[in-house]
Amino acid sequence: MKKQKKPQVSLVLSVIALLLAAYATFNIINVQAVQNDDDFKSKIFKLIDDYIAEKSGQPTGPVDVSIDDDAVMGSENAPVTIVEFSDFQCPFCKRFATETFPQIAADYIETGKVRFVFRDFPLGNHPNAAPAANAAECIREQGGDAMYIKYHDDLFANQEELSVEKYKELASHYDIDQAQFASCVDENKFADEVQADFNDGAQYGVRGTPAFFINGNLFAGAQPYENFKAAIEQVLAE
Repeated sequence: MKKQKKPQVSLVLSVIALLLAAYATFNIINVQAVQNDDDFKSKIFKLIDDYIAEKSGQPTGPVDVSIDDDAVMGSENAPVTIVEFSDFQCPFCKRFATETFPQIAADYIETGKVRFVFRDFPLGNHPNAAPAANAAECIREQGGDAMYIKYHDDLFANQEELSVEKYKELASHYDIDQAQFASCVDENKFADEVQADFNDGAQYGVRGTPAFFINGNLFAGAQPYENFKAAIEQVLAE
């Protein structure tokens, strides 16, 4: 019996075929005429990116992404909205939160150009991600979005120590009702809210974290600030 190719293998073979087709295109056309044409090259690579996204089930165009009732930073009138799906136990999410996000906040959120929405996407192999997301919602219940964002940063700063005890220890430095917070954490009060975020993300095509939608366009991974800047500036120019 002939063995069936795994989906990943088929995808790789399809991409190779596409690359070969692109290479053939370059040889058919006068290569010297296009070798310095960045627009032509970008169209070829976008075609490849879109093909990979389509075959992997990811969206290839703008998605109508809900901000739900999650924490928001920035003006509601900002021309650009970035919705992040994140996981508190994900090291790449931590890298974005500690290295890239502060630059985005300074250059775009605080200047009124970007509204940033925090949504959860706790991965199954990260057992502390969902409880941490619940704890952040417990803080937000009492202190609003500003306190949520501060606690969000605290959770990433203590990513290696996430636990029920750590959530309460971090919260002890906040001006909130500590008993109410502890009860919220122990009862996992916002589990349904966290799960709803995850379900929405999966529906939108999120397959890993961090994942961002910039005015509905998927922008995956903890990419460097320069990439975010280019994507934001492109949307602003449009």
